[in-house]
Amino acid sequence: MKTLWLGAASAAALICASAPALAANAPDLSQAPRMGPWGFDAAGRDMSVAPSKDFFDYANGGYLTRLEIPADRSRYGAFDALNELSQNRMRAVVEKASANTAATGDEAKVGAFYRSFMDEAAVDALGAKPMAADLAAIAAIKSRDEMAGLMGATMRKFGGSFFGSYVHDDAKDPEKYTVYLLQGGLGLPDRDYYLDDKFKTQKTAYEAYVAKLLTLAGWEKPAENAAAIVALETEIAKVSWTRAERRDDDRTYNPFEVAKLQAYAPGFAWKRFLDGANLSKAERVIVSENTAFPKIAAIYAGASLDTLKAWSAFNLADQAAPYLAKDFNQANYEFRNKTLSGQPVQQPRWKRGVTGVDSNLGEALGKVYVAAYFPAENKAKMEALVGDIRTAMGARIEKLDWMGPATKAKALEKLSKFRVKIAYPDKWRDYSGLSIKDGDLYGNIQRASAFEWDYRAARLGGPVDDDEWGMTPPTINAYYQPTKNEIVFPAAILQPPFFDPQGDPAINYGGIGGVIGHEITHGFDDQGRKSDGDGKLTDWWTAEDAAKFDAQAKKFGKQYAAVEVLPGANINGDLTMGENIADLGGLLLALDAYHISLKGQPAPVIDGLTGDQRVFLGWAQVWRGKYRDDRMRQQLVSDPHSPPKYRVQVPVKNIDAFYEAFGVKPGDGMYVAPADRVRIW
Repeated sequence: MKTLWLGAASAAALICASAPALAANAPDLSQAPRMGPWGFDAAGRDMSVAPSKDFFDYANGGYLTRLEIPADRSRYGAFDALNELSQNRMRAVVEKASANTAATGDEAKVGAFYRSFMDEAAVDALGAKPMAADLAAIAAIKSRDEMAGLMGATMRKFGGSFFGSYVHDDAKDPEKYTVYLLQGGLGLPDRDYYLDDKFKTQKTAYEAYVAKLLTLAGWEKPAENAAAIVALETEIAKVSWTRAERRDDDRTYNPFEVAKLQAYAPGFAWKRFLDGANLSKAERVIVSENTAFPKIAAIYAGASLDTLKAWSAFNLADQAAPYLAKDFNQANYEFRNKTLSGQPVQQPRWKRGVTGVDSNLGEALGKVYVAAYFPAENKAKMEALVGDIRTAMGARIEKLDWMGPATKAKALEKLSKFRVKIAYPDKWRDYSGLSIKDGDLYGNIQRASAFEWDYRAARLGGPVDDDEWGMTPPTINAYYQPTKNEIVFPAAILQPPFFDPQGDPAINYGGIGGVIGHEITHGFDDQGRKSDGDGKLTDWWTAEDAAKFDAQAKKFGKQYAAVEVLPGANINGDLTMGENIADLGGLLLALDAYHISLKGQPAPVIDGLTGDQRVFLGWAQVWRGKYRDDRMRQQLVSDPHSPPKYRVQVPVKNIDAFYEAFGVKPGDGMYVAPADRVRIW
């Protein structure tokens, strides 16, 4: 799945007896604020900076100068402000459900889940007891083969595994579900945290965190086992693929018959693993990082059983910590949020509570959210915008001078088959089989996780549900799904600064239009281009056209790789390639679509700004924000998206219309010579 913003919200756990009620005279926190009278925050600019010198600072510098990252955040900006709005709205929904003890159906489940999370006193009183049976099951393991079965089972609930798994559309047979297997075993955000001296402090803190949780869980020899666990994971990191390597859709599609997997990667009991994960009927799997699998299996086989048990106990405690007593919860926050991301203060319990409801009962919550907060007319306006962007993409494909007619025909066919989903699903999930109980937070999380896992496992080998959504309506995000060849826009993103129904069309085209264009372009980025109009991973390009595309993509990657965001920390142009191409294409399409919408009439001038200038400003406004340094370093090694500033700066330098709009000349900070500008879509 290609997203507009990956990892926008940190994982949360839920707490206190009750969140404080909003005062009667408090501001209405459920209403989306407008960005000035015509959709743009003109006061957020820094007029002392010329747009030709630094466009991002010109567009957002005033706002950023005044912005202080809230203490319970590791970053803050346009996405985060909307996320807070969404959280406030979800809070109103879940608190109403929580107060209605006579509720039935989905409302009763939402209310009971939230109550179980907010009853902090009851959670604290239980200490580590909720984990007791699971810890005992780990301690009772007698062999590595038995441990492999337990690792499969823990994927349904809490716990870790040396190998991950999920059921998803088969990339080469997208009408059927299949099992994917991928490398796992690491507790830090990326392999670089184990291998790069820049993260030595974080690695040391991680070992202390492992020891802390093992101590709290009552596991024997916590310090000794923590050292063994980190040493074990370091060995796994050494043989793991990089994130950039894992982006390659061709390299990561490696089908294996389950019967032959044991011989390929001996040392790990694959059938026991799949049986434990309720995937017994799988006869064929897709192995992602195929060359890493035998090496990780060998590490597993060579590890002592005691270390594997301690590793499993830690992973159980780590994943469960946000839903356990305060000492577990605090330790988890101190390391995961404060040490790794620089977040000074933990989020209030109610915020973590509504996030938990959204994560585990997302469509039950989303159905009420949409009814309360999403105007039906916004869906029709979005459909019109999507239509203009699609028209613009078709025109751009037809005019490409580097692409031959055979590839163009296939590209246009793919574009014609794009499926579009806006705001919310046409059919909602049925949660009737999920049991949610008051006073059982740990159990509620486990049952919700197993319910979701088993729902997907049961579909293995069956027809794909084309109506399914991969995000809930209150999510501030969007995505492109290659196997379905679809673009999806949840309800919560369809508001300022992305989309203002009363705002200037140019700002809307630069905002939500750029987002729409971004997702459409994902279907034609360096990986999305490998799937055809039916979602099948197949090569539909001529060799000559593919070589021309790759040359421009590499040229684009070098522009990003040259950017030093923090001392000694540059953007990874290979890891961020797909998102960067989507940003460039999205902005180009937004500009073209705005021109289409004018129907030959001149664009109005507003506050001295031309239509094209406002499109660029609409895009820049979406990406305004700040990061704490630790969070930024984490993003640079683990996130396929470039930092927000460079999602503006680098693409616009490659768009000729930007130079015309703002009078950029040779010698200006934003200038790139025409011959060096990247031309893809």
